[in-house]
Amino acid sequence: MKLKKSMLVVPMSLMLLMPTAALAEDHGDHSGNTESGMEMGTATPAAELRITLDTALTEHAFLAIEAMRKGVDGAEDFDQASAALMANSDDIAAAVSSVYGEENGAAFLEIWNSHIGYFVDYVTATAEGNQEGIDQALAALEEYKMEQAAFFATATEDRLPAAALEEGLQMHIDMLLMAFDAYAEGDFETAYTHEREAIMHMSGFAEQLAVAIADQFPEQFENTNPDTPAIDLRSQLNYVFTEHAGLAAMAMQDGADGAESFDQAAAALSANADDLSAAVASVYGEDAGAQFAEIWNSHIGYFVDYVVATGEGDTEGQEAAKAELDGYIVEQAAFLDTATEGRIPAADLEAGLTEHVNQLLTAFDSYVAGDYETAYNSIREAWAHMTMPAAGLSAAIVDQFPDQFGGDMPGMPSTGMGGMADAEENGFPVGYLMALLFVMLGGSAIAIRKYGTDKQ
Repeated sequence: MKLKKSMLVVPMSLMLLMPTAALAEDHGDHSGNTESGMEMGTATPAAELRITLDTALTEHAFLAIEAMRKGVDGAEDFDQASAALMANSDDIAAAVSSVYGEENGAAFLEIWNSHIGYFVDYVTATAEGNQEGIDQALAALEEYKMEQAAFFATATEDRLPAAALEEGLQMHIDMLLMAFDAYAEGDFETAYTHEREAIMHMSGFAEQLAVAIADQFPEQFENTNPDTPAIDLRSQLNYVFTEHAGLAAMAMQDGADGAESFDQAAAALSANADDLSAAVASVYGEDAGAQFAEIWNSHIGYFVDYVVATGEGDTEGQEAAKAELDGYIVEQAAFLDTATEGRIPAADLEAGLTEHVNQLLTAFDSYVAGDYETAYNSIREAWAHMTMPAAGLSAAIVDQFPDQFGGDMPGMPSTGMGGMADAEENGFPVGYLMALLFVMLGGSAIAIRKYGTDKQ
């Protein structure tokens, strides 16, 4: 394979840099240190590489599972869900092309899209009760795994070894199939658990791929490192914020449809909120984390109110829910403004939160109206938009607590909201939280390997 070592042109880098750069320029003096959040690494070229890959690859897992569900349900919006998944593939291929050249980008896309086709074959065979078709799809996915692993191993000049890639790709395949099979069997709690694991797993792959590429082309990324405590923080927030948008949109669809899976979809969304609140608590203390959780969860409730009112044709109820969401925006913006000591101004936050709310309402209203193309475009916009609060908040935290992000090992601030609390009393570090999640995922890996063996 001939690889063109051209500079990565990150599709979302300018959008992601804007809030971070503004924070660094306007609030760099708050920390009492010359290093701003950006200078400490939240918006370096390598950081943008990792976040772009993180955003696209996690969205792939989310959209793949949702499209598979739509397929087995025979849903009217299956074509549009599939189109969103394929558009995501184009985004990933564009990033690959910008590093390794158009020819290799096209080769990647052909391989990558093949596994989406094999998942569709699996869904179709499952719906038909066709065991032979299921086995054929699994065999095709096995071949895909080998071919995709070989591509990345060659592209990265063995910085990502083929054997390790094959293991990781097998986990990806098994996670999607486990989520789908559980859904098809009506075990919605298990289905959503595996969906969230699948999304998080792809965030880990994004980190590994970013490290390999940055090491392979150091000059193109200004010798910056995508794997630092500051970037870990941004990546963690990126994963949780974007997942929130996706889970919220699909839970609202379930609510509109009166789907049997609505309670479990809502529970997954609440679990995501718990993760975000835990991250806030680990920075600003348990009291602040609880306050954030109360405010954040309120807007989820207002979306539910809007869904219920829409189902009942209650225009007055819809307007009341919108008014509550307007109030939430002001309250949430004030909280984060205060927590970051003005590093993220309330006015800017209100504008961003308004866009988030409008994107989800547009996605939902379009879905209810049967305009599925607009619905999925809005879902993808909502997913991408949530990268901005992740960028801004991580930059603010790094600027606010610079001593916690200057080393090679992950760490989190030990202060409370007012700077007086001790970490042991007011929250556990996000580094510990993520380590716990990966331990949990390791347990899942055992089940996944067993699942893959049983299915073959």
